[in-house]
Amino acid sequence: MKDRIKSNGWALIPFLVFAVFYVGLSLYAGRCGFEMPWYKVPMPIAFLVASATAFLFGRKPLAEKVDAYARGMGETNIMIMCLVFILAGGFATVAKGSGAVDAAVAIAQSIIPANLMVAGLFLVSCLISTAIGTSCGTIAAVTPIALGFAGPLGLQPVLLMGAVIGGAMFGDNLSMISDTTIAATRTQDVAMRDKFFANAAIAVPAAALALVAYALTGTGIADVIAPTVGWREAVLVLPYLYVLVAALVGFNVMAVLFSGTLLSALVGGVLGKLDFFGALDLVGKGTLGMSETLIVALLAGGLFRLVQENGGVAWLVVRISALVRGARTCEAGVGLLVGAVNLFTANNTVAIVIAGPIAKECSDRFHAVPVRIASVLDTVSCIVQGLIPYGAQILIAIGVAKGLDVRVDSFALLSHLYYQPLLAVMVVLAIVFKKNKSNK
Repeated sequence: MKDRIKSNGWALIPFLVFAVFYVGLSLYAGRCGFEMPWYKVPMPIAFLVASATAFLFGRKPLAEKVDAYARGMGETNIMIMCLVFILAGGFATVAKGSGAVDAAVAIAQSIIPANLMVAGLFLVSCLISTAIGTSCGTIAAVTPIALGFAGPLGLQPVLLMGAVIGGAMFGDNLSMISDTTIAATRTQDVAMRDKFFANAAIAVPAAALALVAYALTGTGIADVIAPTVGWREAVLVLPYLYVLVAALVGFNVMAVLFSGTLLSALVGGVLGKLDFFGALDLVGKGTLGMSETLIVALLAGGLFRLVQENGGVAWLVVRISALVRGARTCEAGVGLLVGAVNLFTANNTVAIVIAGPIAKECSDRFHAVPVRIASVLDTVSCIVQGLIPYGAQILIAIGVAKGLDVRVDSFALLSHLYYQPLLAVMVVLAIVFKKNKSNK
């Protein structure tokens, strides 16, 4: 935008409206005795109400506000996110219909003890996401497999999904090829290697504690007799192996999911699990199953753009920057800034891009260590991104689950996200107790 945006704290009121409408009414529904109260208030409706509130702020003509809202909905990152949602839904549904999920579950049961299955899923997600650098791709690929254990092992779907999402956020934060890593290192002008080690000192202890927590969660599960695994199961999991290997090689996540869907249909057809029209029907149901997720992403993009143009983000920047007094408070201020921006943009890469230049200016002024600032930017943004129920990661997981006929409350899922809160604790400890090299 050509004109500088004036800060305006009132522009943030739509988010308060969203919280009161969605969270407040859902809590009320729970007190009234409704089952799964978070489904009583559709999230798209909550965003529509918040968006209507946002249109009341600012002096621009309504037509200009609508234009800004539409530009937010059509922002490149939002559109890419929507494409990933669509392809992830199609892939998950066809993979299940072809028998790939059942085959993957059978193979995993023959390798991993039942009481360590949740911890194993967390560890697998950590390794995959670190290798491929995308949490969304990891969640899209691993969630169907994870949910396959709910029935045979009597595990709660939210627990399985929490382990997958936590592991995915580990790699999103730590991977050298992650968008967040690239954005954080570029805005602070630091080497990826240095930022990796700074992040690892925070993320690895948090992941180790989360691994223990997930292992303890599954201790009450009795061992079950693993199903017989043969060549058919090995063939059926080829689509999953392809998706993982292709992502590791560096293929685009959308191309990987699209080709993986085709491979799933082909394998299912060869083994007599699917016919041509059956595969088409599954793809259609999978993509349409993501409709609510797509609507939420579009409405969120429009709302965030309108709030930004009304001065909400600028107000946050001014207020948080005023709290900085030295190198240590600079790190804390940067964490608060990127976390707040991420809360409103629901995109950790975008949050880093917005907060990065301000963080760099703050770092230079108060002589903070640039690599630590880059680490705080990346880590805090991933914490927030992995906890907000309208973020891409949780939306993908819930959308995939819905496509597999598993209904999960988004807020119920939060209580099973162990890694993100532990990572937040580690960040605070790192800021409070670790000496800054620039401090005298």
